Amino acid sequence: MTLTQDTRLRASRAADNPLLTRTARAGFLGYGLTHLLVAWLALQIALGHPAGAGDQGGALAELASRPFGRYLVLAICVGLGAMALWQALEAAVGHTADRGRERTAERLASAGKAVVYAYLAWIGLGVVTDGADSSAQGQQSTTAGLLAEPGGRWLVGLAGVAVVAVGAGLVWYGVVRRFEKHLRTGAMSPRVRTLSRRLGTAGYVAKGVAYGIAGALLVLAAVTFDPGRARGLDGALRALAEQPAGPPLLLAVAAGIAAFGVFCFVQARYRKV
Repeated sequence: MTLTQDTRLRASRAADNPLLTRTARAGFLGYGLTHLLVAWLALQIALGHPAGAGDQGGALAELASRPFGRYLVLAICVGLGAMALWQALEAAVGHTADRGRERTAERLASAGKAVVYAYLAWIGLGVVTDGADSSAQGQQSTTAGLLAEPGGRWLVGLAGVAVVAVGAGLVWYGVVRRFEKHLRTGAMSPRVRTLSRRLGTAGYVAKGVAYGIAGALLVLAAVTFDPGRARGLDGALRALAEQPAGPPLLLAVAAGIAAFGVFCFVQARYRKV
């Protein structure tokens, strides 16, 4: 057995660990709760009420401010960490049912998800340890630093284009119901299957729209040399609310993000892990 084969075997065994599987499934519950809180913050922004940052960091900070909230945020971080490890293993040795370019695309997607879950776990730990309440300020500072560097405007602009592409990909993912291939639909009742399709489609489309706007704001920050526009998801939601027909549109996006949160609860039971 070669070193590469041995590494893959070890990774495959780690991916089949029952504790990792259960923790990853529990992570979907925390991930769903985070999206429900983001949806609630988006609703407050749409209604013109004072609200914390409308992103995952703001949602976790809102949760941490409640009694025993910090312990719940810490539990969510553990679940997100398990999800990051699971997706990293999927990127390394998973998606064996696919072949060729299909498998390569799925493994790349898993690598991206691993980064996202790890980043959210890191944000959550920041909320627990030092009370950080949003990733928006960090993104704005990072953008400002890049804009000050030679060629930084191009990097920020390209990053914005990449985020827009991710948003478009999420919309496509939801519209074609690509998410169903990762669910144990055979274990669902017809009613649950129909509900999961509707929740998944609405959720991915809403997330895609929000991230598309966030990417457009990054591009705008590069063009106008204004890092204040680059505030990630929070900036996207607030920018949408400022448009003439923004509040109703933001209400629809908030409903979609809430649908994704509930869809995560469905994944906690029926996701192929």
